[in-house]
Amino acid sequence: MITISPTIPGAAEKSAIRKICLRLVPFVALMFFINFLDRTAISFAGPNGMISDLGIQVAQFGLASGVFFIGYILLEVPSNLALHRYGARRWLARIMVSWGIVSLLFTWVSGVQGLYGLRLLLGVAEAGFFPGAIFFLSAWVPARYRSKILALFYLAQPLTVVFGAPLAAWLINQHGLFGLAGWRVMFLGVSIPAILAGIVAWFYLVDKPKDAKWLTSEERLWLETELQKEESGKKNIHGHQGLKAAFTSGRVWMLCMIYFGFVYGLYALAFFLPTIIGGFQQQFGVTFSILQKGLITGIPYLIAAVVMFFWSRDASKRGCKTWHIAIPALVGGISVPLALYMDSPAATIAVITITACSIFAALPNFWTLPTQFLSGASAAAAVALINTLGNVAGFSAGYVTGALHDATSSYTVPMMVVGGFMLLSALLMVLLRATQRPAKPLPTPLKDPNSPKAA
Repeated sequence: MITISPTIPGAAEKSAIRKICLRLVPFVALMFFINFLDRTAISFAGPNGMISDLGIQVAQFGLASGVFFIGYILLEVPSNLALHRYGARRWLARIMVSWGIVSLLFTWVSGVQGLYGLRLLLGVAEAGFFPGAIFFLSAWVPARYRSKILALFYLAQPLTVVFGAPLAAWLINQHGLFGLAGWRVMFLGVSIPAILAGIVAWFYLVDKPKDAKWLTSEERLWLETELQKEESGKKNIHGHQGLKAAFTSGRVWMLCMIYFGFVYGLYALAFFLPTIIGGFQQQFGVTFSILQKGLITGIPYLIAAVVMFFWSRDASKRGCKTWHIAIPALVGGISVPLALYMDSPAATIAVITITACSIFAALPNFWTLPTQFLSGASAAAAVALINTLGNVAGFSAGYVTGALHDATSSYTVPMMVVGGFMLLSALLMVLLRATQRPAKPLPTPLKDPNSPKAA
């Protein structure tokens, strides 16, 4: 792992980073907020009327949750390469409008087959958004600022649940609006913002620092100079970089496997936490309203957002270390199954909160790794490849968790599997660091003193 030495920032550097943090990161984070809310809306709809209205089983619900990732996985790399070619402004805007339209159609889904089809189309429409956003923000700042920038961006994901869960619950409570069931009203309410944000993105985003009129000439010069130095340094150390560099790198494939464990835990938590909370009545004899369930669902994510911010802040100060990623994976792997052995709703939520903190503490720091040794199209392809293969876990988590629950009538085995994958991520992260050798610059050919040029 490359360690970035801290430097004393100048005036242009400070003001440029501050402007990027204020101008670009909040809007891209808002897009991510809408993206994650649309993607996980099915988790709120399921236990609040959709499963019973459509007459589906838990395993079918899990399959519908996971089938999203089939289209997403198939088109992830091509979509990110298109973003690199046509620019983030156009491509991210296109993605948002497309997924907003597909998400809107869930309002009128009438059966399990239609649910499968729309979830598949939603994955096709959303393919490339997340790695595209990561690549876009990484390309705007030098490596030493990426932990900070990506942590601010990643805050949108836990906050989606903190604010999105009560919002979804409120929308579900609007049962009968336009003659629709509450869960259908929710799909209507979360889809329209995606379309509107996509239209705004077309006019608001800027692809490169040189095109940013909101930067001064000194700030643009500093940014372009720093970013060009990094690109030149990567080429000197790692040689020529093309698509082959991403697809043949053992380090990239190891990162894919590490990310798999994190995503498996993330989506198992996202898709089934509302269902687990819904089971408190049977397990502990307590009853919560739909709004209360939404607020309880948000507790682990609110605390996780705070922990993620300070953990990533430490990574930015020290330079991202192996333990910034491996320790959260270890803690998360141990805490996941422990939640099932708690004797009260409060204790269960407390342990789930530790799991959420672990996952979100690791993720933004993890995403600083690919762009430390790859750039340009190879970096775009690598980020998309890692996200693609890692998100196989998104499909697996939904379906396997649901199927194991149906087979065992319990969440014990499914959560043991989740914990196992996160422990594997911790182990692989340590192995990656142990087997990595410091990169050396390519040798410069020695000059022949007797050659005409030397003379």
